Amino acid sequence: MNLKKWWSFLLALTFSVLLLAACNGGDDETGTDPEEPADDNGEEPADDENGDDDGDDDTAGEASEGGNVNIAFFSPPEHQFNPIYYTSTYDANVMDFIFEALFRTDDELLLQPHLAESYELNDDQTEMTITLNEGITWHDGEAFTADDVVFTYEMISHPEYTGVRGTYADKLVGYEDFRAGESEEFEGVVAEDDQTVIFRWEESSVTPEFNASFPIIPEHIFGAVEPGEIESHESSIATGEVVGTGPFMLGDFVEGDQYVLNANEDYWNGAPNLDTVTLQVRDQAVITGLLESGDVDMVIQPDGIVPSDVASVEQMDNVTLYQPQDLGYQYMGFKIGYRPSEDVEAGVIDTDNFIENEKLSDVRVRQAIVHALDREAMVGGEDGEGGLLQGSGQVLHAPFPEASWAFDENADIGLEYDTDRAMELLAEAGYEDTNGDGFVEDPNGEEYVLTLAYPTGNEPRENAAIVIEQQLAEVGINVNVDTPREFPAHSEIVENDDQSIDMYLMGWGLASGDPDPGGIFTSHVPYNYTRWVDETSDEMIQRGLSAPDAFEQEYREEVYSEWAEYVSEQVPYAFLWSMINNWAATDRVGGITEDPVTMLKDPHLWYVQE
Repeated sequence: MNLKKWWSFLLALTFSVLLLAACNGGDDETGTDPEEPADDNGEEPADDENGDDDGDDDTAGEASEGGNVNIAFFSPPEHQFNPIYYTSTYDANVMDFIFEALFRTDDELLLQPHLAESYELNDDQTEMTITLNEGITWHDGEAFTADDVVFTYEMISHPEYTGVRGTYADKLVGYEDFRAGESEEFEGVVAEDDQTVIFRWEESSVTPEFNASFPIIPEHIFGAVEPGEIESHESSIATGEVVGTGPFMLGDFVEGDQYVLNANEDYWNGAPNLDTVTLQVRDQAVITGLLESGDVDMVIQPDGIVPSDVASVEQMDNVTLYQPQDLGYQYMGFKIGYRPSEDVEAGVIDTDNFIENEKLSDVRVRQAIVHALDREAMVGGEDGEGGLLQGSGQVLHAPFPEASWAFDENADIGLEYDTDRAMELLAEAGYEDTNGDGFVEDPNGEEYVLTLAYPTGNEPRENAAIVIEQQLAEVGINVNVDTPREFPAHSEIVENDDQSIDMYLMGWGLASGDPDPGGIFTSHVPYNYTRWVDETSDEMIQRGLSAPDAFEQEYREEVYSEWAEYVSEQVPYAFLWSMINNWAATDRVGGITEDPVTMLKDPHLWYVQE
């Protein structure tokens, strides 16, 4: 087989929270948030001063017309196909074919114009004027205009908006008044004419392209819908009703099983070569067999081939294995607090209302748990032997994988595997085994049990739940491993602060752009699932974006190194690992664009070669 290992190349690249939901390798996307395609004729990627550079075509041969490509991933979508409301990588896998943004990443993870043709920034980066590409239409034939951009940003800023994408807009001029319902005009995004849109920020934006890179939804579809009803509207969930600008349209689907995408023959970047793409939800344990039999043509993100099957795939002559270093990570989150039920129902994040989880409020307990975890053993050796990942990953101590420029190999971070220190910390915090059953009781002498929730679909993560239970038992912590749920159900109990769980396994699917951790770790943001409230952390995160100092990457590297040390000491998460992805495609599929974060870039260029 052909093997493409990119991780050494990726060490020089950047990454960012776009917020996935991701969810995670089963992941929450903090936002990759769908971004994609470019080109004039459907055959050659665009490459110009302000345009996309889409990388190399992975296969030789002329593009044939028609046909279908079968793609497998391993967990069902949450069935929310509107960019302003989705949270899961699995929904993003569907939406990546349908919706597009003004900017998307090139093969060096730098944001370049996409739906935008060009842009200009003023000197202090408080204003960006964007000229849109001409001739773009929605799937129903309506023209794409600057009004659609304005509408999208108004919706994620609206008083009735209950989604998690407000961080794209919350620094724009007038956001606070518009969000509070005190102004009917949103001054932060303005349409100068049909082809020109202006973004204005309250202060200098260190990441203007990223802030303007949210996928755009159609004003002519949702403009007549009450903002509070958009999430459940048929155009957010129903076959034949989801309308984007991308190269494919959502066709028939069997929920939780397969999703057919039909070619958009009027795609502005060139009509797709294929007739259809079929996304199939398949158990990760059988995907390799389906690839070998030809029932599946591609295996995609978040994680692809299970690590224990990689050696088998390497022996397949007709399969190419793509192994970029994952820019996301897996973690065990500590539910330090919960939102009250009334805030959950209202979609409100109010840190003053958080309910403390006394089981995990003492930082020494959280530190003890991390010390008790042998994460090196979970990952396995570099020789590919042992562990849950067969060596196909890296242990993390902070949310910056080695592929990020924010990663500092010299930072004094990490709570290493040390069971003696774990037991010392538990004793210091008043947790001792008072009845001789091998498990500690809490400082009041009451039984101490932590409930761990985890989703199905990601085999290494599923197995990690049992390993964590066993490793924590060795230091006297009693863990109740909850019955696993499919990812949508798991995501729901985590997001909605189910008080029956204390810890949960999840991952973040991080896209490109910038390593700013604010979208996940700032106290008041929706993706702060642990409900960790920490003013020191918030201040550090803000310093990382404060102009003019933050215009210099060296300054931001220092800030994020300091923050990484702090977050590793305060342990809102037990960071587990960042994987080396194992994506695959058979030689039946031509035209694949190599990309460090996705297998789904430029699907209009794909073709079938029999």
